[in-house]
Amino acid sequence: MLRVLQVSSDTNIGGAGKCILTYLKYYNKQKIEVATVVPKDSLLKPHIDRLGVKVFEIDAMADKSLDFSAIKKLLDIFREFKPDIVHTHASMSARIAARIYGAKVVYTRHSVFPPNPKLTHGIGKMLCGLANNSTADKIIAVAEAAKQNICDIGVSEKKIDVILNGVEPLRKYSDEEIAGIKAEYGVPEGHKCAAIVARLNEVKGHKYFVEAAKHLKDMGVKAKLLIAGTGDMETAIRQQISELGLEEDVIMLGFLTNVEPLMNIIDVQANCSFGTEATSLSLLEGMSLGKPAVVSDFGGNPGVIKNGKNGYLVPTHDSMALAQRLKELFEDSTLYEEMCKKSKEIFDSTFTAVKYAENIDNIYLKLGGKNNG
Repeated sequence: MLRVLQVSSDTNIGGAGKCILTYLKYYNKQKIEVATVVPKDSLLKPHIDRLGVKVFEIDAMADKSLDFSAIKKLLDIFREFKPDIVHTHASMSARIAARIYGAKVVYTRHSVFPPNPKLTHGIGKMLCGLANNSTADKIIAVAEAAKQNICDIGVSEKKIDVILNGVEPLRKYSDEEIAGIKAEYGVPEGHKCAAIVARLNEVKGHKYFVEAAKHLKDMGVKAKLLIAGTGDMETAIRQQISELGLEEDVIMLGFLTNVEPLMNIIDVQANCSFGTEATSLSLLEGMSLGKPAVVSDFGGNPGVIKNGKNGYLVPTHDSMALAQRLKELFEDSTLYEEMCKKSKEIFDSTFTAVKYAENIDNIYLKLGGKNNG
């Protein structure tokens, strides 16, 4: 039995935390024994507890990649659990401790963003490459763009495997349920509906989603555009909506603990990111219901949305292109149904939670030399 210890420094549950929980629900329990390490009072702990997976808590490394005070505490846990593999999520402390202990190290790069130019050439690239190559036996990138980011800072391409995220499929609602949710969210009969689900930060591009709503209104398209999420751009977005006279056209929903109702009522999902985006979990959740998407051609989006198949890619910062593609999907029913079908097919073949866990298992078993065990 291969022993794996997953380590997260997160105190909240973001995309990385959701991926950890997905894996812990579906991993190969016949071949792998898994335990986890999280900071004290992490919101991940009760969710991991419910899955019946052992959790070690330490009073250190909370939301920090490198916390020297955590290394000794982690070593004590390693000596107790005796892992063959330590899988870290944004924790350099755990990678260092695992190297001292003697376990194999897996590291997941969950984000996509352009690296600091100082780290992509010269001494900066050499040192960054040395630090990463020496503290990981295998690196998992959650998108091709993430792989490119870490290759740019000197990481050996041979160490990197791209494993796209996976999610559990959402439940498809009945027509009666959908009508009720539309009424609750303020989407009238006969109106099309698109949504963006992302934290309200500048790089997520909500500005262009709101501008697209204005373009659609000017084109005479009856549509409601919904925004789910919270963040530091909330006031600016509300002001933009007011200035463009879109109070009846763009609806801000705030933070949703459950996106399933929203995904059931929308026709199309949108993603306008231009500064950071890996494999968007919300795009995958929409695809599980057969929802196509119109997304920026940034980061991991092209790995999820295949242009002209399950949606469209548009240039970043281009609200008119976004609006035109949304209009096309709203008005061409034949095209829309084809893309709905393709979205579900791509999800089922590539992005299920089971497939995701299987891909991670294969990394462990190969690294541990037990892929045939």
